[in-house]
Amino acid sequence: MLQEDKKIIEGIIKKDEKTLFYFYKTYSPLVYKFVSWQIKDKNLAQEIVNDIFLDFIEKTRDFRGECSLKTYLFTIARNKVIDNIRKKKIEKILFSALPSYIVDALKIVFIDEKIEKKELARKIKKVLHKLPNDYQLVLRLKYIEGEKVKNIAKKLSRRFKATESLIFRARKAFIKIFNSLP
Repeated sequence: MLQEDKKIIEGIIKKDEKTLFYFYKTYSPLVYKFVSWQIKDKNLAQEIVNDIFLDFIEKTRDFRGECSLKTYLFTIARNKVIDNIRKKKIEKILFSALPSYIVDALKIVFIDEKIEKKELARKIKKVLHKLPNDYQLVLRLKYIEGEKVKNIAKKLSRRFKATESLIFRARKAFIKIFNSLP
């Protein structure tokens, strides 16, 4: 580990404001550039950058010095960006599969802040748990892990068309349960 990295880590652990300010001032433009390159919404990108630095500060004690501070920070950044893209993809897929009146209602929920988002996430998890195991599996592979139907078919040792049908039925069951919950 570089001597400068070691000083920064020690300062962050001691909650030294000058070190925290120096660390943020030094790395935030680089992290912002990385995030905004992948997330086109500037406000969302800044929010993600703030989350990255908060996560970094929380995980500072876990830093073992096996890589540079910058590498560790950018690993957190990459994971945050991937998480955000995954969430957006799930929202998009859910919204495309649901009737328009539900989409409109859900959009209102998403405007109202994180509490409602957490409630929607809880409801989605609840729906997933009510589905049969094979439906849960294909929906997770397809929409959470982003697998292609061809790869899912291979993993499940099924034909492509049979896998497509399974995903279709799983989505249909998901929507039915989702609509029935309060």
